Amino acid sequence: MGKTVCPVEFVFEKPQTAGVGSVLYQEHLILTDKSHIVDFAGFLMPLWYSSISAEHTAVRQKAGIFDCTHMAVFEIAGTDAADFLNLITTNNIAGLTVGCAQYSYILDAAGNILDDIIVYRRRADKFMMVVNAANTLKIKAYFDALRNDQTVIDPDSPAVKLQYKPLIRDMKTPGANEDCRVDIALQGPAATDIISSLTENSKIQEEIKNLKPFHFIESSLGDVDCIISRTGYTGAKIGFELFAHPVKAPQLWNKLIEKGRPFGLLPCGLGARDSLRIEAGLPLYGHELAGPFGISPFEAGYGWAVKLEKDFFIGKTAMQRKAKTYDMKVARIKLPGEKGIRPVRQNDGVLNKTGECIGWVLSCANAGENQVALVYVNKVSATENDPVGIYYLARSRNQIQQGRLQSVQKGQNLQPDITGTIVSRFEKF
Repeated sequence: MGKTVCPVEFVFEKPQTAGVGSVLYQEHLILTDKSHIVDFAGFLMPLWYSSISAEHTAVRQKAGIFDCTHMAVFEIAGTDAADFLNLITTNNIAGLTVGCAQYSYILDAAGNILDDIIVYRRRADKFMMVVNAANTLKIKAYFDALRNDQTVIDPDSPAVKLQYKPLIRDMKTPGANEDCRVDIALQGPAATDIISSLTENSKIQEEIKNLKPFHFIESSLGDVDCIISRTGYTGAKIGFELFAHPVKAPQLWNKLIEKGRPFGLLPCGLGARDSLRIEAGLPLYGHELAGPFGISPFEAGYGWAVKLEKDFFIGKTAMQRKAKTYDMKVARIKLPGEKGIRPVRQNDGVLNKTGECIGWVLSCANAGENQVALVYVNKVSATENDPVGIYYLARSRNQIQQGRLQSVQKGQNLQPDITGTIVSRFEKF
């Protein structure tokens, strides 16, 4: 009999399931019409409450609150937890101190991005990991495959097995442990004052005020035990994520909304979450990371989170090769967006000043009077302040009959339908 060969590439087929309400679903039904709720990554979530524009503006000028309880939260604990995480993530866990968080990637041995994550070090031997909702089942399956020696960790030495097998626990499962967690995000200039208003303890208020980005404290807001973290996905200079027990999440949500009203806080849906992250230049898995183009961290502008100087991490060989050879990158562009301007959409062609196609649109959203797009373009052909054009792909059969293309390729010469400018890769607020 031949030996079973473990795959280098981890392949996972997500099962098709009906969307379920998050732990805040009933609160959403109080705040918005059911027609505004959609299935997102297997969860029923609001697209908006008031309007995407109003919610976007609230975060930039005052504050917004987001239901992030659909995100996966795992605990990795035990004496070998740090070694395990250093092996399976691209960043350097050894440099992560207690009370700090770290952005990173989980790759398979072939270098495919399985997810971008944030790791929080709660103790020397206890970590919390936040995973994208759409990738929850995949990451769970990958952890199982690693622990059961069912996938390769080093393509250069396929026989090598995983040495470290810490306890991994789903922290969203009520009843599994008292220390369960789900995520509620509060973002915007007034966020510090709003969170501080939930406690009368001056010491906690001072700790919240002095909390630095990617640092966290564990404390109580009223009678709700929280991990209070200076992290978020909006680009806001001031932003927090609050990790509380699922049973306590509705109470915390409602208290934040009550205390936040005088500060101008608005509940924000998926629409504003997307427009805010695009305006800020933040990548979304499946669009500016991985996805149809297989976009790497280097192309996305996050090569700093891939520590090639580490002795080893899963996917390192592929990342070393990609770091030397990539010729495309994610760029950010601004375009006219006032009323009457046709919206730019995913896969529309990006043209240089001579009309040559140099790439494609990945994501686009309105931000005030502008459209902001994240695009995937030739690395040498997209410099800040360069003019760019967009070719609209056909949106209907009638447009196809009139000669508009359904897809474009690099190198094609086309007439732009709208023009804009390449701006800095990330926006600061």
